[in-house]
Amino acid sequence: MHNNNEYDLIVVGSGAGAMTAAITAADQGLSVLMVEKTAQYGGTSALSGGGIWIPNNHYFKAIGGNDSEELAWTYLKAAVGDRVDERRLRTYLHKSPEMIAWLEDNTRVRYAVAEKYPDYYQHLPGALPGGRSLDPELFDLSQLGDELGNLREGAPGNMLMGRIAWTARDAHKAMSKSRGWRLMVLWMMLRYKLDFRWRRKTGSRRDRRTALGNALVASLRASMMDRNIPLWLNTNFTDLVIEDGRVCGIQVERAGRVEVLRARRGVILGSGGFEQNQALRDKYLPKPTKAAWSATPAGANTGAALEAAQRIGAATDLMEWGWWAPSLLVPGEDRARGIFAERAFPGAIVVNGLGQRFVNEAAPYLEFVDAMYRNNEQTGGKCVPAWAIFDSHFRFNYAMGPLMPAQIMPDMRLRKEWLNNLYYKADTLDALAGQIGVDAAGLKATVEKMNGYAATGDDLDFARGGNVFDRYYGDSNVSPNPCLAPIGKGPFYAMPMYSGDIGTKGGLLTNEHAQVVREDGSTIDGLYAIGNTSASVLGTTYPGAGGTLGPAMTFGYVAALHLASAVQQREMAA
Repeated sequence: MHNNNEYDLIVVGSGAGAMTAAITAADQGLSVLMVEKTAQYGGTSALSGGGIWIPNNHYFKAIGGNDSEELAWTYLKAAVGDRVDERRLRTYLHKSPEMIAWLEDNTRVRYAVAEKYPDYYQHLPGALPGGRSLDPELFDLSQLGDELGNLREGAPGNMLMGRIAWTARDAHKAMSKSRGWRLMVLWMMLRYKLDFRWRRKTGSRRDRRTALGNALVASLRASMMDRNIPLWLNTNFTDLVIEDGRVCGIQVERAGRVEVLRARRGVILGSGGFEQNQALRDKYLPKPTKAAWSATPAGANTGAALEAAQRIGAATDLMEWGWWAPSLLVPGEDRARGIFAERAFPGAIVVNGLGQRFVNEAAPYLEFVDAMYRNNEQTGGKCVPAWAIFDSHFRFNYAMGPLMPAQIMPDMRLRKEWLNNLYYKADTLDALAGQIGVDAAGLKATVEKMNGYAATGDDLDFARGGNVFDRYYGDSNVSPNPCLAPIGKGPFYAMPMYSGDIGTKGGLLTNEHAQVVREDGSTIDGLYAIGNTSASVLGTTYPGAGGTLGPAMTFGYVAALHLASAVQQREMAA
């Protein structure tokens, strides 16, 4: 076992990938320490939707779903192309179903298949209309005991009314206004309201249940506690320790002191990307770029692990890419809010400064911001921010970021500081265009064109609502196209959307075992990288919901098994 700050494995970071690695390694008989820079564990995973994209998973098969590794390979290869080493892609496809089945059998992690959540690129061969994205089940926070206070709270935008836990499946039912959605929402509100005992005990408004990424992190943390795996918070990783060309530990700052922590077998870097480091954003990402536009926690992911590995010769890839997601800046909130579902709701459009649409609003979020950047370049800087435009009919029926539908949250109940900041409002489109500096004639022409498309159900410019992914968040009661409705009833609204992200996509280049490699392809002995610390196995694409966490957890599992097998081989040789 360990002594004097010496362990078999040290894991840097406390997101879902890092925790999966720690639990896997512990179950292989290794002593493990996890270190986390901030005062709370969970990282960006705790704020996420918690979905994992796992092709050929056992949950889908159990309900009669039809998928295979070959079919998934056809789709993944069509999406990713030659941008990523095929051995890494093959490992992901082969090991991800094994990883989630192992977690289900050995930990408190529980998932269900989101059978209606489609792959993002429906036009590609091998795409499925659902079944590859998995959604965490609700988790009872009382299982965490005293560790509940150290869990990073979920994002308000991921909860009903900003505080009530619901699964992605529940959220889809409500947003698409599917049959029975009102009763479901009423039941959830009552369940929350009547749980007096929990709120008295905790002294907070927090729901007893948690969902999405928060449920995933909580279930992983409880599983770590079952194994007595130590987690040190407020422990800032500053550098790697190298001896004889091998990584054998890390240097940290803890309680005002510099400490060296020894790792006999290796170090796994799982501490996220560099999106909160403005200098690194300026160096690598497309312009304009601001850390404030990221939907991740301020100060959390600053690229320390990336820079430490670069200092010892690690190769990098995809550094100019993020996991893009358009975002809103909500006054008083400590981070931007990603906008995922709302762009598909009928009756809202997104335009540039010329008043023109530039993309299918319901497109996957990575492609949406990529289109924003391209249009910004084409128009000489007139697409960041872009503007979401909608009328009072949309405002009454649908949410847009923190603006709940007016039937629940009328304008008079909105915070005063939001007006002319988070949202703008005017009686006419011309007046609205004047307020936000958008070309009025261009906006009017775009709205007239869109109203025609809403009548026919056919978006001749960008085919919005033309595939099962677009329609996932459309209003099932609207026809002929659930993603299109006219814009005509004043007052009119506008909200600025920025080129945000939910993390960076580029990072340390790794092989199929998650080992960090140098430019010549040789491995750095004892060093592994997973999640957003590593260059994405999915290249420049986002094939389905859970495309960040699925690979992070899979390669956390792969790294731990590889490290443990190397230990066993050494012991046998000795």
